[in-house]
Amino acid sequence: MIARISANDAVLLATDRGPAPMHLGAVVVLERGSELGVDTVAGIIGERIQHMPRLTQVLRRAPLGGGRAFWVDQPDFDIDDHLSFQTLCVAGSDNSADDSGLLTEAARLLATPLRRDRPLWAARWLTGLPDGDAALVVVLHHVLADGLGGLAVLAGLTDSQHSDGGLTRPPHLPPPRRVDLVREAWGSRLAALPEAAAWVRRLGGGARELGVGAQRPRAAPATSLNRRTGPRRRLTATSVDLSQVVPAAHRVGGTVNDVVLAAATGAMTEFLAIRGEHPGDLVVSVPVSARRTDAHGDLGNEVGVRPLRVPTMSDPRERLRRIVALTADQPKAGRGSSAVPLGLVFRGLAAAGVFQRFVDHQRLVNTFLTNVHGPSRVLHFAGRPIREILPMGQVSGNIGVAFAVLSYAGQLAVTVLVDPDIIDDADQRLLTTMLRRTFDELVG
Repeated sequence: MIARISANDAVLLATDRGPAPMHLGAVVVLERGSELGVDTVAGIIGERIQHMPRLTQVLRRAPLGGGRAFWVDQPDFDIDDHLSFQTLCVAGSDNSADDSGLLTEAARLLATPLRRDRPLWAARWLTGLPDGDAALVVVLHHVLADGLGGLAVLAGLTDSQHSDGGLTRPPHLPPPRRVDLVREAWGSRLAALPEAAAWVRRLGGGARELGVGAQRPRAAPATSLNRRTGPRRRLTATSVDLSQVVPAAHRVGGTVNDVVLAAATGAMTEFLAIRGEHPGDLVVSVPVSARRTDAHGDLGNEVGVRPLRVPTMSDPRERLRRIVALTADQPKAGRGSSAVPLGLVFRGLAAAGVFQRFVDHQRLVNTFLTNVHGPSRVLHFAGRPIREILPMGQVSGNIGVAFAVLSYAGQLAVTVLVDPDIIDDADQRLLTTMLRRTFDELVG
């Protein structure tokens, strides 16, 4: 079986020519991780990624008539091409690194382009954190994995999946021959013909997930946060006790994601008001995964989006009730089916050579918000407990601020990712403070 990228991933890869690459990732903080030697860390990661084929494979273009790009094993794979080591040193802090120094390096790695002739990921082991902690920053190209796929990669690096020897190394396969590529590509096309009716149904379901037909389309409000983004990124983070968020959601018949939406839009509303901007609503793009498994052997990008128009009223609890009512009306069937119509539109824009211009000037959404349900128990790496996991999403086009959320071991970590040319350091700290305060108001 030839492992190919999807049609939508092909568009993503072909149009990834903006100022910053289409990456996602995570910052994994380990208790007393600085006690681990470089060779130990490299040996563990090098051995464990062998059980995740995508991390040792490269993309190859298919010949004419041979279909989409495909994955092949890199025969000369070298862990040193992907894993680097650094000791953080922050002036005035007794040779230790605070969260700002850690997140600065994480954002720098997130914004660094990955070489296309190598597997599409990078990692950096950072020591010098307080209390002897260390952090593993992992960055993946979006064509390699979506949010759930990225979580599966992190799980594959932990002790839990390797302590019992349950994983076996998959065999290395030779690259497919040209005749095999062409035969398989045309066979897939022919096999897809009987599924045309199902595809049309998914197209309709995807349109409903996007909100097409539910009401007359309206442009998202123009804000100072929606300007063309550049190549740099910066991160801040906060966390909330999940045991407080869940009851707050259940009191109004909602979900954790509803509370997150209320907090993020509340912080943006308050921040924009300081700038003299008072939009009546904000449109948030929320990914909807079509993935049925979080196994690291089944990576790829299987995600649609759901745009939600959230009112910007000042009362956070009333805003939460409105969001609960809004999300309750959203279609539940065919999750992630919006990838079908989006793929058609994006492929058309890419073919016309105007995809980047479109995303740089779009008026469909104001921000991105991703929320991934992570492990409820504490994970370990090399016997060290993982203290926290901070997710890293992306800002692109003219989206100047985005939120990434991950639940882990009873905590809800929320990362604010910005373009520093749109939101400076002081304003980002202010926005993060507003986010934390809004959470406190919602769960209090």
